Amino acid sequence: MKFVWFFLHIVAVSTFIQPVEAASNDPSTIEGKANKSSVVRIVQTGAADLKTASNESIDHSRSLPAIVPEAKANVSKQLTSYHSRSDSYATNPESDPPRYVRRLSDVGIPAFNDFTWLDIGLEHRTRFEHRHNDIRRIEGGNDDPVFFRHRAWIGIRDILDPFRFAVEFQDSRIANNKHPSTDQERNEFDLLNAYGELYFKTALGVDDRGNDRPIRFRVGRMAYETTDRRFIARNEWRNTTNTFEGFRLNLGREANDWELDLFGMQPVRRLQTKFDVANDHLWFFGAIGHWRKWSDIITIQPYYMGQKQTANPDGFTATNRLDREIHMPGIRAYGKVANLFDYDFSYNHQLGFSGPNRQDAQGYTIEVGRNIDHAWKPRISLFYGYASGDKNPNDNVDNRFDRFFGFARPWSADHYVVYENLKAPKIRFDLQPMQKIGFELTYGGYWLASSSDRMFDFLNGNISNTVKDPGFNRDRTGQSGDFIGHSLEGRIRFQPTPRINAILGYTHFTAGDFVKNRIAASPSCANGNINICVDHRSGDTDFLYFEVLISLL
Repeated sequence: MKFVWFFLHIVAVSTFIQPVEAASNDPSTIEGKANKSSVVRIVQTGAADLKTASNESIDHSRSLPAIVPEAKANVSKQLTSYHSRSDSYATNPESDPPRYVRRLSDVGIPAFNDFTWLDIGLEHRTRFEHRHNDIRRIEGGNDDPVFFRHRAWIGIRDILDPFRFAVEFQDSRIANNKHPSTDQERNEFDLLNAYGELYFKTALGVDDRGNDRPIRFRVGRMAYETTDRRFIARNEWRNTTNTFEGFRLNLGREANDWELDLFGMQPVRRLQTKFDVANDHLWFFGAIGHWRKWSDIITIQPYYMGQKQTANPDGFTATNRLDREIHMPGIRAYGKVANLFDYDFSYNHQLGFSGPNRQDAQGYTIEVGRNIDHAWKPRISLFYGYASGDKNPNDNVDNRFDRFFGFARPWSADHYVVYENLKAPKIRFDLQPMQKIGFELTYGGYWLASSSDRMFDFLNGNISNTVKDPGFNRDRTGQSGDFIGHSLEGRIRFQPTPRINAILGYTHFTAGDFVKNRIAASPSCANGNINICVDHRSGDTDFLYFEVLISLL
C-alpha cells in the first residue's frame, strides 16, 4: 500500500510524543459506559445495530446484531456519554471494531483473562434466497442462490500505545446462482481492514462530563460506517463489503460532546478471485462534525464530502470514463420531542461537474416515529426520501444525485431502488412480543424523481463490473411514466442464543407503469432476437429469504 511508508514515518516520530495524561485504570472511568438510549432497535440485517459509546470498550454480550433485552439500570455508575442513538430505521453505524469482535479476555477461558489488549472475532453467515421474476434481470423465472460469508478479526490496542493496528479478513462466495456472479456477491480471500493507528487518549483533554477526548490517526485499508450510513457504509446486507485505502483523522470520540472526522481515501475495487486493489482514478474525501451537547433533544451532524475522478479510458461503465468532481455539503439532525415522537432528517446538495455537464443535484430524507409504551414494544414510523434525477438528458446539467458509497438495501428489501432518482414514502411497523422474537412490516411506494432518467438496478442496468448495461432502464423521452411500483415487506427475527441470529423475510413487489412499459418496450425474447432481449412479464415479483448469522467466539 502506498500509505505504508508514510505511516511508518509517522510511527517513528510518535515515539518522541508523550500523551498528555496516562490512561486511567479506575473501573469507574472506563470508556464506553452505557448510554441512556442503549436499548437496541432492530435495523438493516434484522439486527440490533448497537454501536458502543466508545471505541475503547465493547459490550460483548451484545456483539451480535440481534434482538437484545433492555439493559438494567446500574445506579452505582454515572452515565457520562453524550452519545444518543437514533431510533430511525437502519441509520446507526456499525461499531468500531465490528459487533462480532471481542477482547480475548472476554471469551470465558481463564487462561486468557489478562489478554485485554487483544481483539479477536470470527463470524459466519449463510443466506438462501428465492427470487421469482427478479426485475433486476432481463431474464425472468426463478433464481435460488445461496450466499456464504466468513469474517475474522485480530487487533492490538492499549499495550503498544500510542500505536495500534487491526486486520479483518473476509471470504464471500455464492452457489447455485442462475446468473453470472458479480462483485456484489463474490470476493474470495481478501482484506476489509488492514491499518495502523496512532491513538493519543487524552491529547485534547476531557469534556464536561469527564470523557477523555483523544486524537486518532489511522492509515491503511479501512471498512467503516458513519453518520446515517447513506454515503459511507460497509453494506452489511450485501455479501461483499465496501472498503477504502487512505487515512482518517478523528478529533474526539463518540462519547464526547463534539467530534470531528477528517478523511481522504480511494475506494477499493473488489476483484472476485484476485486480491483487491485501490481505484487510482478516484479519491473520496471529507469532514464530518458531530455536536452532541444537547443529545437528549438533538444531535447535529454537519458535513462536507466530495469525490474527484480522473477518466479511465478502460473503465467498465460510461461514468468510469469521465472526469468527474462532485462536492456535497450536507447536514443531518436527529433526536426526540419529549415522549411524543422521535425524528431524523437530512439534506444534501451536490455541485461540481460530471464529464462535460455541470452537476446540480439534491437529496433529503425525513423520518418520524413513536415507540409505544407496551410490553410488546410496538413502534410505528413514517419515512420519506427524495433524490433528484436528471431532468433533461439533452442539456449540459446533470441532476442525478450520487449516493457515493452508502447502503442500498433499506431503500427496498429486494434491492430494486437506491438513493438516486427517487421519491419513496413508507410506513413501517415493528413489534417484539418476546425477547428472542421480533416482527417487522413495511409498506412503501416508489416513483422516479425524473421520468427521463434511469432506474438504477433495473433490467441489468447496474454498475457491476461484470454485466454490461444494455440501456433498458431509462426512457429519455419520459413517456414510460414515473411510477415504479409499491411493495409489502415482512420479516421475522429470531435469536435462539446470544451468538446466533436468524431472519426469515418476504417481499412482494407490484409493478407500476414505468416498470411495465420498459419491459414491454424492450426487445422480446419470444420474437427470436439473437441480441440481448427481455423476458416479457407483468413486472410483479416475489422475494423470499432465510439467513443465519453466527458469531463463533
